[in-house]
Amino acid sequence: MVSLFLFSRRTWVSLAFALCWAPAHASPAPIRLALIEGLSGPFANTGESVVRNIAWAVERVNARGGVPTAQGIRPMLLTRHDSKGQSEEALSALKSAIDDGAQVVLQGNSSANAAALIDAINKHNEREPNRRVLFLNYSAVDPALTNEKCSFWHFRFDAHADMRMAALMQVLREDQNVKSAYLIGQDYSFGQAVLREARRQLGAQRPDVQIVGDELHPMGRVKDFLPYAAKIKASGAQAVITGNWGNDLTLLVKAAREAGYEGKFYTFYGNALGAPAAIGEAGLGRVIAVADWLPNVPGEASAQFYKSFRQRFPKPSEDYVHLRMQLMIEALAQAVEKAGGTDPVAVALQLEKARITIAGQSGSMRAQDHQFQQPLVVGVMARQGTPGVPFDAEGSGYGFKAVRQIKAEQARLPSTCQMVRPGS
Repeated sequence: MVSLFLFSRRTWVSLAFALCWAPAHASPAPIRLALIEGLSGPFANTGESVVRNIAWAVERVNARGGVPTAQGIRPMLLTRHDSKGQSEEALSALKSAIDDGAQVVLQGNSSANAAALIDAINKHNEREPNRRVLFLNYSAVDPALTNEKCSFWHFRFDAHADMRMAALMQVLREDQNVKSAYLIGQDYSFGQAVLREARRQLGAQRPDVQIVGDELHPMGRVKDFLPYAAKIKASGAQAVITGNWGNDLTLLVKAAREAGYEGKFYTFYGNALGAPAAIGEAGLGRVIAVADWLPNVPGEASAQFYKSFRQRFPKPSEDYVHLRMQLMIEALAQAVEKAGGTDPVAVALQLEKARITIAGQSGSMRAQDHQFQQPLVVGVMARQGTPGVPFDAEGSGYGFKAVRQIKAEQARLPSTCQMVRPGS
């Protein structure tokens, strides 16, 4: 019996599981993964949901023995570092992780933090080639990160904001009842990118829709969204388009409900982290969310995957599974095995060719810009038990029915990345 430890500087949590590997005089060194995420502050619940997902993925790799390499079968070892949602703290955590021997850095909640990490890792890897690290990104979706800011050391496993917006627009384009929209988002690179793309795609696909509001708000600092909800209601908007996530989304939709707003919400993340319960009955048929995968996507493999996650994390508050994070860890395991070890350049070259399937969902990495290509799904909030909604979200009694499934080749968008590779 061997234990995997997830830790911050102050807290250790032991997850025990059986490892089935042959006896040896000395166990091969683990593959060290450092999760740098906001685990305290206004988005702590979002960060902890990431911890559960990544830990579960690592557990499954280790439960089958680990990753075969030229040095022997090696387990994955995940450490957690609290960035507090701040770029300065994320950079401090990066230094600590590298000093501790991390070979792979994981981060996603905040494109601003991701941009800072990419820049720091680029400089570190050039300065210290013997201690290079890779950066796997599961949620930071500013399009710039795989366009003008693309990096050989960075791989994104989430669809970027423009891809998600294009998927949402496939549904909004056909919703002829919507004639006016209010755009609202968090005031940082990602939120700005979402609103910019919403304006562009509305102009191209629904020029008849009038934009009656367009504003950004401070990220993670608004405690009372009622003034914003009042403006949305007063504008007469028939739909709100937002990329808000975490508490900034939950508090916004809750305030809209309290203000009596009866329009639709077209969201990037409205399917969990308290949002379904916050809006309740008022959201039926009116809250739309885009994701890489939803629990109610048709198919037995998908249903069994979701059930297994819920068995591992049974509390309703823990009910937020990200299939892309499972694909990410499996892609890493595959790349390390094919590279024969953890040399960052060799692993990166294998990650560029990664093709992974889990629970009926397949995806592949695009070598040009290191943007993962995968299907997307758009769901609409509905009552659990109605056709197409066997599962609810977080025990709320409401789930998301898949109304549009978009193939990977349909979700694909061009890239302006000019990749600079080692030695070039």
